[in-house]
Amino acid sequence: MDAEPYQIESKTPFSESLIWKINRNFYQEKGIKAWSEDIVPHNMTSNSSVGKTYAELIFAFLKDLASKKNKNEVVYILELGAGHGRLGFHILKHIQKLVSSLEGQIPKFCYILSDIVEDNLSFFSDHYQLQDYFDQGILDISYFDAIESKKLYLRKSKKTINAQDLNQPILAIANYFFDSIPSELFFIQNNSIADCSVTINSQEDPKEMSNEILIKNMYLTYHKSILNLPIYNEKILNEILENYKKLSSDTYVFFPKKSMECLSNIKAFSKSGLVVLTMDKGFHEINHLKNKKEPDLVTHGSFSLWVNYHALSEYCLKQGGKVLFPSFSNFHLEIGCLLFLEKTETYLQTGLAYKQVVDNFGPDDFNTIKQLAYFNVSRLKLIELIAIYRLSGYDSTIFIRLLPRLKQVKQKITLDERNRLAQTLHCVWDMYFNIQENFDLAYEIGGILYDLGFYSEALNYFEYSINIFGEKADVSYNQVLCYYQLRQDKLFYSTLNNAKKIFPNSDLLRSLENLDMN
Repeated sequence: MDAEPYQIESKTPFSESLIWKINRNFYQEKGIKAWSEDIVPHNMTSNSSVGKTYAELIFAFLKDLASKKNKNEVVYILELGAGHGRLGFHILKHIQKLVSSLEGQIPKFCYILSDIVEDNLSFFSDHYQLQDYFDQGILDISYFDAIESKKLYLRKSKKTINAQDLNQPILAIANYFFDSIPSELFFIQNNSIADCSVTINSQEDPKEMSNEILIKNMYLTYHKSILNLPIYNEKILNEILENYKKLSSDTYVFFPKKSMECLSNIKAFSKSGLVVLTMDKGFHEINHLKNKKEPDLVTHGSFSLWVNYHALSEYCLKQGGKVLFPSFSNFHLEIGCLLFLEKTETYLQTGLAYKQVVDNFGPDDFNTIKQLAYFNVSRLKLIELIAIYRLSGYDSTIFIRLLPRLKQVKQKITLDERNRLAQTLHCVWDMYFNIQENFDLAYEIGGILYDLGFYSEALNYFEYSINIFGEKADVSYNQVLCYYQLRQDKLFYSTLNNAKKIFPNSDLLRSLENLDMN
């Protein structure tokens, strides 16, 4: 006989369920380790190519503001749930390159990394790769709770932003954010709407479980209760929900009321409106909301759900705004732009940029190319690898994934390919943001540069490796070999002798004593 399951919660409205608190507790418990230990996957959502896409859209919006003579005040760019900070770093890297190529002026901007996890905010504050951005005043950090926060306190500039403080529109980045915000769940059938509540059970005793294990083990049972509309105080929300009664098939629909409230809170910071750039798994066309089964939690350390972008779009349109979503079908990702602005037709640069970097070829397309490259990695030639690295915006994670093949093909290399590969390695390092992962990228790049004969450049990367991971015998070994190749005898002996003191039992280092110094 099967054991009775452990009941964690019984018949609670979906948006008020404990699942949201458990998910939040997971991130509080793990902090930056949620990503550095590869518990929560993040490359598809936060790679350099995605950062470049956001940067192009932000840059276009800033140019639109400049054309309206709005140059005197700072434009704040608020990243919601910044997590590991890698996306923000990529965006800043790319946008600075765009700004440097511009002849005219655009408004000053300040990018805000926000989160609810204090450990993450401390990680940003102390991160060596972010200090220059803080000093320039183009980066700040803030605690921001999507559900509760009504103000922003910028910890670096020590400035508080309250409702109606800003004259420039505020720009929010919701990158894989709405999929973890409490959502209401309805069941549509026969022109009626039922509210869904949930019971949470687990086959194992949840008392001693971590949040990560609990998320893996819990399973949901849904209960339906027919509603009499309207149910909300806000007319717009009732209109959007009422329209779903027309869906012709039995279907479950998420309704992002809390996400709408979050956007309303952010919009209130500015007298001039809000622009939202967002990417997630979800649907923006109403016909894609049909035939949705009981939702399963997509677990990856935490959990996430698909996003009802159709409802968010209607929320924007009904307030006189404009929405941009792909005109072609997506396979992996939705990326959208919601403009809660007046005279939206005048934001021409923003619309053109969206057409170019999303509609014509965007992150969804790049993800398909990336998967194709991974599947055919054993066939890729050096020039094809370099092309993929360039298309990725020199993303470090994609570089690492293809690194074994790169090590194979670099054995037979022309002089021109040698120089091009070295350039590529430097670009990958320039886009790398350290989130305390175990992989030593600097050491790997240094090793390839050594094999290519760029000994001085290799030494720089071995030094980077030591700065990040500390002294290691194999790094010292490679440093000594570089000095040997450069005929720098004093550095050869001093580095070798120092390394032998730190690693007295290293056979690797002892082997260097047999080198012929002549």
